[in-house]
Amino acid sequence: MSDTQTVVTIDGPAGAGKSSVARQLAARLGYEFLDTGAMYRCVALAGLRGEVDWSDERDVAELATAHRIQLDGERVWLDDNDVTHEIRATRVTRVVHLAADQPAVRAHLVQLQREAAAGRAIVTEGRDQGTVVFPDADCKIFLTATAEERARRRVEDLKRRGETPTYQDVFNEQNERDRRDETREVGRLVKADDAIQVLTDGMPRTDVVDALERIVLRRLSQE
Repeated sequence: MSDTQTVVTIDGPAGAGKSSVARQLAARLGYEFLDTGAMYRCVALAGLRGEVDWSDERDVAELATAHRIQLDGERVWLDDNDVTHEIRATRVTRVVHLAADQPAVRAHLVQLQREAAAGRAIVTEGRDQGTVVFPDADCKIFLTATAEERARRRVEDLKRRGETPTYQDVFNEQNERDRRDETREVGRLVKADDAIQVLTDGMPRTDVVDALERIVLRRLSQE
Protein backbone atom coordinates (compact mmCIF):
# COMPACT_ATOMS: atom_id res chain seq x y z
CA MET A 1 0.00 0.00 0.00
CA SER A 2 1.08 3.62 -0.43
CA ASP A 3 2.46 5.78 2.37
CA THR A 4 -0.88 7.59 2.55
CA GLN A 5 -3.07 4.48 2.50
CA THR A 6 -3.38 1.65 5.01
CA VAL A 7 -5.83 -1.19 4.44
CA VAL A 8 -6.83 -3.95 6.85
CA THR A 9 -9.08 -6.59 5.29
CA ILE A 10 -11.40 -8.92 7.17
CA ASP A 11 -12.93 -11.70 5.09
CA GLY A 12 -14.98 -14.67 6.16
CA PRO A 13 -18.26 -16.55 5.80
CA ALA A 14 -21.75 -15.29 6.57
CA GLY A 15 -22.48 -14.96 10.27
CA ALA A 16 -18.86 -14.73 11.36
CA GLY A 17 -19.48 -11.27 12.86
CA LYS A 18 -17.28 -9.42 10.40
CA SER A 19 -19.26 -6.18 10.22
CA SER A 20 -19.59 -5.53 13.95
CA VAL A 21 -16.01 -6.60 14.71
CA ALA A 22 -14.56 -4.63 11.79
CA ARG A 23 -16.44 -1.52 12.85
CA GLN A 24 -15.13 -1.75 16.41
CA LEU A 25 -11.60 -2.53 15.24
CA ALA A 26 -11.64 0.53 12.99
CA ALA A 27 -12.68 2.68 15.95
CA ARG A 28 -9.87 1.23 18.06
CA LEU A 29 -7.28 1.97 15.39
CA GLY A 30 -8.67 5.38 14.47
CA TYR A 31 -9.39 4.09 10.95
CA GLU A 32 -12.48 4.40 8.76
CA PHE A 33 -14.77 1.40 8.30
CA LEU A 34 -15.86 0.17 4.86
CA ASP A 35 -18.89 -2.15 4.96
CA THR A 36 -18.77 -3.74 1.53
CA GLY A 37 -21.54 -6.18 2.36
CA ALA A 38 -23.89 -3.22 2.77
CA MET A 39 -23.12 -2.21 -0.82
CA TYR A 40 -24.28 -5.55 -2.18
CA ARG A 41 -27.32 -5.46 0.07
CA CYS A 42 -28.23 -2.05 -1.33
CA VAL A 43 -28.16 -3.43 -4.87
CA ALA A 44 -30.32 -6.36 -3.72
CA LEU A 45 -32.80 -4.02 -2.03
CA ALA A 46 -32.97 -1.84 -5.14
CA GLY A 47 -33.79 -4.95 -7.14
CA LEU A 48 -36.58 -5.92 -4.76
CA ARG A 49 -38.06 -2.45 -4.82
CA GLY A 50 -37.93 -2.31 -8.60
CA GLU A 51 -39.15 -5.90 -8.99
CA VAL A 52 -36.17 -6.60 -11.22
CA ASP A 53 -36.03 -9.80 -13.23
CA TRP A 54 -33.05 -11.47 -11.55
CA SER A 55 -32.56 -13.72 -14.58
CA ASP A 56 -31.93 -10.67 -16.79
CA GLU A 57 -28.20 -10.05 -16.43
CA ARG A 58 -28.35 -6.62 -18.06
CA ASP A 59 -31.10 -5.38 -15.73
CA VAL A 60 -29.29 -6.70 -12.65
CA ALA A 61 -26.01 -5.14 -13.78
CA GLU A 62 -27.70 -1.77 -14.22
CA LEU A 63 -28.93 -1.82 -10.62
CA ALA A 64 -25.45 -1.03 -9.32
CA THR A 65 -24.91 1.98 -11.59
CA ALA A 66 -28.46 3.33 -11.57
CA HIS A 67 -28.55 3.97 -7.83
CA ARG A 68 -26.37 6.00 -5.50
CA ILE A 69 -24.93 4.05 -2.57
CA GLN A 70 -23.47 6.00 0.32
CA LEU A 71 -21.86 4.74 3.52
CA ASP A 72 -21.90 7.48 6.13
CA GLY A 73 -20.50 6.27 9.43
CA GLU A 74 -23.00 3.73 10.74
CA ARG A 75 -25.70 4.80 8.27
CA VAL A 76 -26.28 3.32 4.82
CA TRP A 77 -28.08 5.35 2.15
CA LEU A 78 -29.65 4.14 -1.08
CA ASP A 79 -30.26 7.24 -3.18
CA ASP A 80 -31.92 9.57 -0.63
CA ASN A 81 -33.23 6.84 1.68
CA ASP A 82 -31.68 5.63 4.93
CA VAL A 83 -31.76 1.83 4.50
CA THR A 84 -29.42 0.94 7.37
CA HIS A 85 -31.89 -1.48 8.94
CA GLU A 86 -33.89 -2.49 5.88
CA ILE A 87 -30.90 -4.03 4.09
CA ARG A 88 -30.42 -6.48 6.99
CA ALA A 89 -33.89 -7.99 6.64
CA THR A 90 -34.22 -11.66 5.73
CA ARG A 91 -35.91 -10.86 2.40
CA VAL A 92 -32.78 -8.97 1.33
CA THR A 93 -30.41 -11.66 2.63
CA ARG A 94 -32.22 -14.25 0.53
CA VAL A 95 -31.60 -12.42 -2.77
CA VAL A 96 -28.28 -10.67 -2.18
CA HIS A 97 -26.43 -13.51 -3.91
CA LEU A 98 -28.38 -12.75 -7.10
CA ALA A 99 -26.65 -9.37 -7.16
CA ALA A 100 -23.30 -10.56 -5.84
CA ASP A 101 -23.05 -13.35 -8.44
CA GLN A 102 -23.33 -10.84 -11.30
CA PRO A 103 -19.78 -10.04 -12.57
CA ALA A 104 -20.73 -6.54 -13.76
CA VAL A 105 -22.16 -5.68 -10.33
CA ARG A 106 -19.03 -6.93 -8.60
CA ALA A 107 -16.76 -5.03 -10.99
CA HIS A 108 -18.58 -1.77 -10.32
CA LEU A 109 -18.64 -2.19 -6.55
CA VAL A 110 -14.99 -3.25 -6.43
CA GLN A 111 -14.13 0.01 -8.17
CA LEU A 112 -16.22 1.97 -5.65
CA GLN A 113 -14.49 0.17 -2.79
CA ARG A 114 -11.03 0.99 -4.11
CA GLU A 115 -12.03 4.62 -4.61
CA ALA A 116 -13.36 4.76 -1.05
CA ALA A 117 -10.02 3.51 0.31
CA ALA A 118 -7.80 5.80 -1.75
CA GLY A 119 -5.44 7.76 0.50
CA ARG A 120 -7.13 6.59 3.68
CA ALA A 121 -6.61 4.22 6.60
CA ILE A 122 -9.49 1.74 6.55
CA VAL A 123 -10.74 -1.55 7.89
CA THR A 124 -12.82 -3.28 5.23
CA GLU A 125 -14.83 -6.48 5.44
CA GLY A 126 -16.40 -8.85 2.96
CA ARG A 127 -15.73 -12.07 1.08
CA ASP A 128 -13.05 -11.03 -1.41
CA GLN A 129 -11.34 -8.03 0.16
CA GLY A 130 -7.95 -9.63 0.69
CA THR A 131 -7.99 -11.68 -2.52
CA VAL A 132 -9.60 -9.48 -5.20
CA VAL A 133 -10.22 -5.92 -4.02
CA PHE A 134 -7.06 -5.27 -1.98
CA PRO A 135 -4.56 -8.06 -2.78
CA ASP A 136 -1.74 -5.84 -1.45
CA ALA A 137 -3.47 -4.97 1.83
CA ASP A 138 -1.22 -4.19 4.78
CA CYS A 139 -2.90 -6.80 6.99
CA LYS A 140 -5.34 -9.57 6.06
CA ILE A 141 -7.57 -11.46 8.49
CA PHE A 142 -9.89 -14.39 7.80
CA LEU A 143 -12.58 -14.36 10.49
CA THR A 144 -14.63 -17.50 10.90
CA ALA A 145 -16.62 -19.70 13.27
CA THR A 146 -18.28 -23.10 13.06
CA ALA A 147 -21.51 -23.32 11.09
CA GLU A 148 -23.46 -24.03 14.26
CA GLU A 149 -22.07 -20.99 16.05
CA ARG A 150 -22.70 -18.71 13.09
CA ALA A 151 -26.30 -19.87 12.76
CA ARG A 152 -26.92 -19.34 16.47
CA ARG A 153 -25.60 -15.77 16.24
CA ARG A 154 -27.73 -15.07 13.19
CA VAL A 155 -30.89 -16.26 14.97
CA GLU A 156 -30.15 -13.97 17.91
CA ASP A 157 -29.52 -11.03 15.60
CA LEU A 158 -32.77 -11.58 13.67
CA LYS A 159 -34.77 -11.86 16.88
CA ARG A 160 -33.38 -8.50 18.00
CA ARG A 161 -34.70 -7.10 14.73
CA GLY A 162 -38.17 -8.42 15.44
CA GLU A 163 -38.06 -11.49 13.19
CA THR A 164 -38.92 -15.00 14.41
CA PRO A 165 -36.74 -17.46 12.49
CA THR A 166 -36.16 -21.08 13.43
CA TYR A 167 -32.61 -22.25 14.02
CA GLN A 168 -32.92 -25.00 11.40
CA ASP A 169 -34.14 -22.61 8.70
CA VAL A 170 -31.29 -20.21 9.41
CA PHE A 171 -28.77 -23.06 9.50
CA ASN A 172 -29.96 -24.46 6.16
CA GLU A 173 -30.01 -21.05 4.46
CA GLN A 174 -26.55 -20.30 5.81
CA ASN A 175 -25.12 -23.55 4.46
CA GLU A 176 -26.59 -22.81 1.05
CA ARG A 177 -25.15 -19.30 1.18
CA ASP A 178 -21.73 -20.72 2.10
CA ARG A 179 -21.92 -23.04 -0.91
CA ARG A 180 -22.75 -20.15 -3.24
CA ASP A 181 -20.05 -17.91 -1.76
CA GLU A 182 -17.39 -20.59 -2.15
CA THR A 183 -18.29 -21.52 -5.74
CA ARG A 184 -19.35 -18.26 -7.44
CA GLU A 185 -17.59 -17.35 -10.67
CA VAL A 186 -16.05 -14.12 -9.39
CA GLY A 187 -15.18 -12.92 -5.91
CA ARG A 188 -15.62 -16.34 -4.32
CA LEU A 189 -15.00 -16.77 -0.61
CA VAL A 190 -11.49 -18.08 -0.05
CA LYS A 191 -8.82 -17.40 2.53
CA ALA A 192 -5.93 -15.40 1.09
CA ASP A 193 -2.60 -17.18 1.35
CA ASP A 194 -1.18 -14.42 3.54
CA ALA A 195 -4.27 -13.96 5.73
CA ILE A 196 -4.30 -14.83 9.43
CA GLN A 197 -7.27 -17.03 10.35
CA VAL A 198 -9.15 -16.35 13.58
CA LEU A 199 -11.76 -18.83 14.87
CA THR A 200 -14.19 -17.02 17.16
CA ASP A 201 -16.27 -19.82 18.69
CA GLY A 202 -16.89 -19.06 22.35
CA MET A 203 -15.18 -15.68 22.19
CA PRO A 204 -17.00 -12.54 23.38
CA ARG A 205 -16.92 -9.80 20.77
CA THR A 206 -14.59 -7.66 22.88
CA ASP A 207 -12.06 -10.50 23.03
CA VAL A 208 -12.25 -10.91 19.25
CA VAL A 209 -11.58 -7.20 18.72
CA ASP A 210 -8.69 -7.36 21.20
CA ALA A 211 -7.17 -10.28 19.29
CA LEU A 212 -7.53 -8.58 15.92
CA GLU A 213 -6.05 -5.34 17.23
CA ARG A 214 -2.97 -7.24 18.41
CA ILE A 215 -2.64 -8.94 15.02
CA VAL A 216 -2.90 -5.66 13.10
CA LEU A 217 -0.49 -3.75 15.31
CA ARG A 218 2.03 -6.57 15.18
CA ARG A 219 1.74 -6.80 11.39
CA LEU A 220 2.05 -3.05 10.83
CA SER A 221 5.09 -2.86 13.13
CA GLN A 222 6.88 -5.31 10.85
CA GLU A 223 6.63 -3.05 7.81
